[in-house]
Amino acid sequence: MTEPRPDRKPTRASAERGSSVSAPTPVSGGAVRSNTPGAGVSTLLRLLPTLRPVIWRYLGGLLVGFAATGLGLAIPQVIRALVDGPISSGRDSGSSRGVWVAAGIVLALGVLQAAMWYSRRMLLMGPMVGVEHRLRTSLFDRLLDLSVSFHDHWESGQLLSRASTDLSRIRRWLSFGSILLVVNVTTVVVGIVILVVLSPPLGGIFAVFAMPTAWLSLRFQLRYRVLTRRGLDQAGALATEVEESVQGVRVITAFGRSDTFTDQFMRAARRQRDTEIDKARSLSGIRMWLSLLPQLAFVVCLAAGLSLVRDGALTLGDIVAFFGTAAFLLWPVRSLGFAFAAVMDATAATARVFEVLDTAAEVTDPVDPVEDDPDPSLIGELVFDDVHFCYGEHEVLDGVDLRVAPGETVALVGATGSGKTVMVELVARFMDVTSGAVRVGGVDVRDMTRHRLRGQLGMTFEAPQLFSGTVRENVLMGRPDAGDEQRDAAIAVAQAEFVHDLPEGVDTVIGEEGQSLSGGQRQRLALARAIAAAPRILVLDDPLSALDVNTEALVEAGLRRVLQGVTALIVAHRPSTVALADRVAVLRDGRIVATGRHDELLRSEPYYRQLMSLEASS
Repeated sequence: MTEPRPDRKPTRASAERGSSVSAPTPVSGGAVRSNTPGAGVSTLLRLLPTLRPVIWRYLGGLLVGFAATGLGLAIPQVIRALVDGPISSGRDSGSSRGVWVAAGIVLALGVLQAAMWYSRRMLLMGPMVGVEHRLRTSLFDRLLDLSVSFHDHWESGQLLSRASTDLSRIRRWLSFGSILLVVNVTTVVVGIVILVVLSPPLGGIFAVFAMPTAWLSLRFQLRYRVLTRRGLDQAGALATEVEESVQGVRVITAFGRSDTFTDQFMRAARRQRDTEIDKARSLSGIRMWLSLLPQLAFVVCLAAGLSLVRDGALTLGDIVAFFGTAAFLLWPVRSLGFAFAAVMDATAATARVFEVLDTAAEVTDPVDPVEDDPDPSLIGELVFDDVHFCYGEHEVLDGVDLRVAPGETVALVGATGSGKTVMVELVARFMDVTSGAVRVGGVDVRDMTRHRLRGQLGMTFEAPQLFSGTVRENVLMGRPDAGDEQRDAAIAVAQAEFVHDLPEGVDTVIGEEGQSLSGGQRQRLALARAIAAAPRILVLDDPLSALDVNTEALVEAGLRRVLQGVTALIVAHRPSTVALADRVAVLRDGRIVATGRHDELLRSEPYYRQLMSLEASS
């Protein structure tokens, strides 16, 4: 059987950064793949901290489950007393009254047992939904805290399946499966003890038939554990196939590749189907044996029991109580297959969730961050001081030195793959330098909290990213408390007044990733978002690439006004964008090889002249 593709994915960004990309390595999940039963227990025990706030409700549900089982086991004993007492005594008034009393006790026990099962559900459902909520919140917080490199290498479908399907499996197991397992295993053990007490020979027969049940259950767990993990990973891969196909439906349709992507999806779906069939086959096998063995025990015990009653070794009430108890044990024994399967599902789901939660963040806040305001003369200054950055063995930046003075605009120019995007990402600490330092306002960015650092920045990216929400929410993302005047000013600078013509104006919901807008419209809204944040430093990665010539000219005119008094680092390709800058820095092979005014570099730097001529002709 073909295995699913790995959780991690190569991306265009990682490919440009270098061929030897060091991907974040998830924890091995050995608790799932290990063949030792104890490994699964240790994985599930990791849920205890999340369960601790509601532990008393959980224990209450467990005790109620035990009580309901105890009531069920008591009913055959009441019937035993009825058979050996009033029924055996004949038809006198005392025996008739005894029958009614016993019937009333059985009815009361049954009603009380039903109430116990109802109470167990009420005790557990609410708290376990809360546990799921806390786990999902922790997972989401972790995903946002992890560095960009983590998300570069993990399939989004794998992360989505962990945040939805896996957490739902954990919640179902905590609220139902774990109680079912503990209560039913205890019920089977206590029930067999009762059977042995009622009749040592018959109870011994039942115990003998229980031994292969334990062996079969262990064998089932070892196989089902592997199948469960494989199925969850394949479900994540399938979710990625769907997500990528839906997001890229325009490209797929334009190139007529629908059949190719359908075939690719079907292969992934067939792999998951085959795994689910293997799981069903394995579960059916254990259920067959868990149903067959108790029935065989019944037959043997029935034959032996009749002989014991005939010889006077057992009363009629004893044999009725014995088989009543044995009948009560049928469901707990049969349910063990479901219970063990639920344990394996929960173990695999828990391991997958903790793979993300255990991933060490590559970029963290300092233990003792700088909180003091910088020297007023350095506010807005951006410095790259002998910056080196490596991906694996590949050195992307090889000693970059660049100072952007407060209020200065510097255009960063270089060929594709020269490291421009890496420089932009280092400013915001999407990752950290290998050596050297990036300083903002005279402070190493690693000595500031990420919140404080990013609060000083306004950024746009080469591929503009919008969110499902209103235009207002997208534009004011960096400064939610900004007023309408600041919002409208940013929209005007970015030439995004088209938003006022939308059905609900700035309150129009633009849909997932802004796909209802054109590429140029999305880019202008992303630029408006950066400007509306009123940052000290603007970092713009090719902000005008999707604009037509006329719109670009209008945006540039607006940017010239905005850039006065604001420090800006602009990744530029077009000569018109470069013209916005006070200076140009030329990046080649991971180094700044020249700086100066645009016209000066055109005269003195052949490499820069070549870059500009290529862009002008493209």
